Amino acid sequence: MPPRKIIIDTDPGQDDAVAILLALASPEEIDVLGITCVAGNVPLELTSKNALKICELAGKSDVKVYAGCDRPLGRALVTAEHVHGKTGLDGPDLPDPTMQLQEQHAVEYIIDTLSRAEDNSVTLCPLGPLTNIATVLQRAPELATKVTQIVLMGGAYFEVGNITPTAEFNIYVDPEAADIVFKSGINLVVMPLDVTHKALVTAARNEAFRALGNPAGIAVAQMTEFFERFDREKYGSDGAPLHDPCVTAYLVRPDLFTGRHINVEIETRSELTMGMTVADWWGVTNRTPNALFIGDLNADGFFTLLTDRLARL
Repeated sequence: MPPRKIIIDTDPGQDDAVAILLALASPEEIDVLGITCVAGNVPLELTSKNALKICELAGKSDVKVYAGCDRPLGRALVTAEHVHGKTGLDGPDLPDPTMQLQEQHAVEYIIDTLSRAEDNSVTLCPLGPLTNIATVLQRAPELATKVTQIVLMGGAYFEVGNITPTAEFNIYVDPEAADIVFKSGINLVVMPLDVTHKALVTAARNEAFRALGNPAGIAVAQMTEFFERFDREKYGSDGAPLHDPCVTAYLVRPDLFTGRHINVEIETRSELTMGMTVADWWGVTNRTPNALFIGDLNADGFFTLLTDRLARL
């Protein structure tokens, strides 16, 4: 079976970095056509720079990286330096990239790539706010047929919110964009906090990263050590959840994940619950299912996969 053609849309972010590294280390299953960046965890200038750093860390300087939207569709940008540090990638001391961003805007790149693609041939993998993807769908809705699937990290149901009492960060930053994506009719796979909080980096798992001895393994250990302080204090957990790598792990090993095909609506009107993913987990409405909403994973299998693939870099 040929590798799946994907575009990674991202706002790195330490966990974004790990997701990208996993994708770049898995060429048998994943063909990374390009990486597009969006403002989210930190402003666009930093997310774009961080994406370049990650490609160089992986030894993949041939990957093309594009800067996209620098703000949500209709709101002021909310960022998360309190979690990811002032650079968005605090922890390891990574050198400034020698790679350059592509001149083309990320949205134009996605539109051009989909325009040339066959129907149902490209998978979009958003790891941050959905601004770039929604803008593509607004400008060129006819290109939805070219997308075989959108596999995204965002939202929550049982785990409620991590930036407000009811909203997960990626959806909250641009709920209007999320609403467009969830109403697009494209095949959606959603990695909410309900599953990503089970992808927990324990001390033993982090030591396994470090013991790889290569730059990628050591850097991932340093990244998780940095941002786990936030989750330890907030949740009392044993370490940091690796949210975004659930997306790329699903592409490689979907058998590690289980969920339900349900209806998910995005709250865009109430400031009290803005950005909430209203997931009809129990099927209590007659709304049409629009997403495979993942609820569980084989955590040991997930970390074995991640460690094995990081060892390749």
